[in-house]
Amino acid sequence: MAPKTSVPHFTTQSRTVLSGSEKAPVAEARGAKPAPLAARITVSVIVRRKTPLKAAHITGEQRLTRAQFNASHAADPAAVKLVQGFAKEFGLTVDPGTPAPGRRTMKLTGTVANMQRAFGVSLAHKTMDGVTYRVREGSINLPAELQGYVVAVLGLDNRPQAEPHFRILGEQGAVAAQAAQGQGFAGPHAGGSTSYTPVQVGELYQFPRGSSASNQTIGIIELGGGFRQTDIAAYFKTLGQKPPQVIAVPIGNGKNNPTNSNSADGEVMLDIEVAGAVAPGARIVVYFAPNTDQGFVDAIAHAIHDTTYKPSVISISWGSAEVNWTVQAMAALDAACQSAAALGITITAASGDNGSSDAVADGENHVDFPASSPHVLACGGTNLQGSGSTISAETVWNAQPQGGATGGGVSNIFPLPTWQASSKVPKPTHPSGGRGVPDVAGDADPASGYVVRVDGQTFVIGGTSAVAPLWAGLIAVANQQNGKSAGFIQPAIYAGQGKPAFRDTVQGSNGSFAAGAGWDACTGLGSPIALQLINAIKPASSKSKSKAIAAKRKTIIRTKK
Repeated sequence: MAPKTSVPHFTTQSRTVLSGSEKAPVAEARGAKPAPLAARITVSVIVRRKTPLKAAHITGEQRLTRAQFNASHAADPAAVKLVQGFAKEFGLTVDPGTPAPGRRTMKLTGTVANMQRAFGVSLAHKTMDGVTYRVREGSINLPAELQGYVVAVLGLDNRPQAEPHFRILGEQGAVAAQAAQGQGFAGPHAGGSTSYTPVQVGELYQFPRGSSASNQTIGIIELGGGFRQTDIAAYFKTLGQKPPQVIAVPIGNGKNNPTNSNSADGEVMLDIEVAGAVAPGARIVVYFAPNTDQGFVDAIAHAIHDTTYKPSVISISWGSAEVNWTVQAMAALDAACQSAAALGITITAASGDNGSSDAVADGENHVDFPASSPHVLACGGTNLQGSGSTISAETVWNAQPQGGATGGGVSNIFPLPTWQASSKVPKPTHPSGGRGVPDVAGDADPASGYVVRVDGQTFVIGGTSAVAPLWAGLIAVANQQNGKSAGFIQPAIYAGQGKPAFRDTVQGSNGSFAAGAGWDACTGLGSPIALQLINAIKPASSKSKSKAIAAKRKTIIRTKK
């Protein structure tokens, strides 16, 4: 009989800082006061994996089934037991069902008083932009017994973490104006702008005509806003397409909450309408979560491990500069993206709409996260001019200072990936960084934007938010045609055979970085030549199967002769 393992007694005396948990003071906040001690909150404690993923899993060379993943790479049982004992000792309740299968997140609920005591923090209420949030500053301090077992604690602080990366055509990207009404979608507008339906953008990028993604599910992450089924039905009727099945999945306190066209509804509808239009027949599942680091990580992890809808590709149009994140939150989200790669799921992410500074006013270059994660496909933006299937011009999107510009540059957190080693990525500001952003690009300039319907109105909207669902739709079509999910595509597209799959953008800049031949920190490898890309990202087993079928056909033909 195996001996029983004992849970240590956790004291408040021996504590150490949870690495990466340092949170900067809140700027321009007012009305600070202690958080009510009796208020109850729920935090996410993310524990280590049972066994680390291998490099071959993360690059997609050795994919795992869900059963294999859950057996070896889900939460470490020893860590789960330690956290359960820790929660009991400090008067916290472990929510039933956590960690969920495949996941490493344990939900702990308790009073503010017990949370402060358990994690060695002080929680306060502070008001920012007229809204009061619960905030913490400094580090989380864990009992020494938990070090190495707990990798992140999220949710003690509930201030907003990210912004949607969309811009409505108009002054400073904030005014809904100059939008086409009714049927005349493509054509010039005030200020020399041009708008397209997503279908027309797809035609310019050579999406296969008559393509279907009827067996695919596209997951979309949203941290606010909502959609109305009546808008979806009306919009796709104007396109002459059958409306996609759109399903809302609430995460935590998140929900489908449409309000008005000046809200994040514009982001939600842009994502749904672009992805659905270029990937006809695909099911769209929208995961709504609160706009916090806890909500962001929860939504992505839920989508990756969703065994009900099983998305093969996930689109993210929200983000913020790396300096606005704690290192622990970035590590937790990146780890979830590694899990996606191991399971054969592609994640696309907008690279941001504020050029090489990413809206950080310190005079330095910054990139947006999660686009800077080396395990997502970072999507930059262009200005696209063309008609039918002919592109007449494509340049870097840059309408600064007020009109936005594609994000791009070099991560100060994530090192240079092996598959990007030959891309001549500029040196990072911080020696630990090196990952170049973005990987790919597509139409993003509001001046060549997408006609979409939001809360009963028609607008022209751009931003790199449009590029993430555009690429997600393309990958869904590829998955349908290739008979297997593309998964983690960077090794394939950065290799020599990937070059014919891109239209290289060589004109323009996003501030500090200029476009040029090959990869650049404005538009990555370029915009898609879809038919070529579908073949370039075909998984090896599918390519071998196609070659075998072709060889068999040739043999049959020779035999008949």
